[in-house]
Amino acid sequence: MKTTCNQESADEARAKALRVASKWRLLLPEACSVLEEGLEDTLTFYSYPRSHWRHIRSNNPLERLFREVRRRTRVVGAFPDLTSCLMLAAARLKWTEERRWEKRRYMDIDLLLEELVQRSQEVKTTGA
Repeated sequence: MKTTCNQESADEARAKALRVASKWRLLLPEACSVLEEGLEDTLTFYSYPRSHWRHIRSNNPLERLFREVRRRTRVVGAFPDLTSCLMLAAARLKWTEERRWEKRRYMDIDLLLEELVQRSQEVKTTGA
C-alpha cells in the first residue's frame, strides 16, 4: 500500500492497487478482497490539497501519541483505580496539546479554505 499511496494522482494509485491485487489474488485472495473493498476510502486523501497528502495518508502522529501514553502507564504498572489511569493519560494529552501542537503547525488550514472557495466557485460557474 505504501507505493500505492505515493503515486501522483488517485487514478494512478487506483491502477497500481488493482495491479497489485491481480498479481497476488491467487496467493492471498482475502487480502486482495479487503484491498479492493477499502481502496476508495484509502485514496480519499487525494481530494485534499497536495501539501496535506503526507499528513492525511498516515496516522503516525496519533500512533506516536498513543505510544507515549502507553509508555507512561507502563511505568506506573498497576493503578489503584480507573480514574487515576485516566488522569495520567489526560495529563499527557493536555501536555502534548499545550506544548507541541501549538508550536508546530501540522496542516495549513488556509490551504483547505482556498480549496473550498475554489470548488464552490467552480460549482457556481458550471451550474452543477
